[in-house]
Amino acid sequence: MNAPAGKTTLLIVDDDPLITDTLVYFLGRDYAVTTAAARAEAVELLRQQGLSPALALIDLGLPPTPHRPDEGFALIADILAHAPNTRIVVLSGQSEEANARHARALGATEFVAKPADPEYLRQLIRRVLAFTDTSATDGLIGDSPPLQHLRTQLRQFANSPFPVLIEGESGSGKELVARALCLLSDRHDKPCLTLNCAAISPNLVEATLFGHGKGAFTGASGARAGYFEEAGGGTLFLDEIGELPLELQPKLLRVLENGEFQRIGETQARHSTARIIAATNRDLKKEVQAGRFRADLYHRLSVFTVTVPPLRDLGEDRLRLLDHFCALYATQAGLPLVTLEPKTIERLLGYPFPGNVRELRNIAIRLVTKYPGGTVGLHEIEGELDIAGTTALAQASVAVPPAPTFSSDAELVAHALRELQSHADFNLDATLRRWEEAYIEAARQLAHDNLSRVARLLGVNRTTLYNRIDALGRARRPPAQ
Repeated sequence: MNAPAGKTTLLIVDDDPLITDTLVYFLGRDYAVTTAAARAEAVELLRQQGLSPALALIDLGLPPTPHRPDEGFALIADILAHAPNTRIVVLSGQSEEANARHARALGATEFVAKPADPEYLRQLIRRVLAFTDTSATDGLIGDSPPLQHLRTQLRQFANSPFPVLIEGESGSGKELVARALCLLSDRHDKPCLTLNCAAISPNLVEATLFGHGKGAFTGASGARAGYFEEAGGGTLFLDEIGELPLELQPKLLRVLENGEFQRIGETQARHSTARIIAATNRDLKKEVQAGRFRADLYHRLSVFTVTVPPLRDLGEDRLRLLDHFCALYATQAGLPLVTLEPKTIERLLGYPFPGNVRELRNIAIRLVTKYPGGTVGLHEIEGELDIAGTTALAQASVAVPPAPTFSSDAELVAHALRELQSHADFNLDATLRRWEEAYIEAARQLAHDNLSRVARLLGVNRTTLYNRIDALGRARRPPAQ
């Protein structure tokens, strides 16, 4: 179901039509509601239709594994990769405390157990949407050595015309660093446009970046400028640059080298003077070695490289940032500030924050809402932390064990021979599909369904991973009658 225009947009993802219809009925008076019954359908809405909902209300138990939270966890990561500013509320029957904690660490603002009163949900959504995020002048709060080094780099690189590559973990604040570069630059009064390369269908990236002429493809009823033209002499921020399709990378390289590009369907060369900032949570050096990213493009993008430190490396700046968010959201909600007990502070200083700044921000929202004017003790803060997820994070940093190896090609052939002889109904496609499903499932377990980490463990880019998961899902579905 697609949402009408003119209202704040909500995305509801649940495979139970009774729940979906009920929520649409109760929430449709105040919001423009879009619905999906599965993760793949929701991702399709985000990528193909450019949906960027203010809030997503999602179930954890989604097909094809409705009795497990895996698809819901993966969907949280998908939504935030495609629409980082979307607030997420989980509404699920899989309401074990571990699931709630991990969903919040992945980026969910709130977790509500089913069944839930629709009026309660309406009030909760209103309260969550009332919180808006603002930043300090440079978007960075704290004075730890890693942040001081980062600020020094930003001042050094801000006015250079050369590209800057921003590296860092998911949720660490790479977009804030890009914004700081824009604000500190002498181009600050010119456009600063952002394109998330993971949030757009690969077949639309070229037209979005470079524009198209009239009749260039079906539906191109008129000519349209792309981001490079619209940025003018300003800045173009290419987020998740590691997801840029390999076939488009030479065209981006051409713009970086001489400023030239062409709209799709035109032969006229156009010129761009936009300054390029790119960001990634992938190791592009490894992507180059694996042949998934062009070496010449990597070297051109990384003239200057900035690494955003993870929150766990910022020491007491974690507390300063928490204070900032708590004060910000308490002011927005008209609520008194919360106070942290000494043991609570000590616990937070020892917590690794696997979800980085995004996780800390959502913790602040919940503390302000649950304990206005109160004191947060150790018991209260423990309920907000993802203990199991921190273990999974450590496990995900370990390489996936290699497949069973054979000392020679002859041994591998002998193994295949035994398989063929022992299975009269052997099917090569089915066998390869089972191996692929097994490795994807193993990687998802290790990475606790953080698809960026899953892709890194498997040595593929995230777009390829999405396509393979979708293809495997289609292969499992029975043919239409």
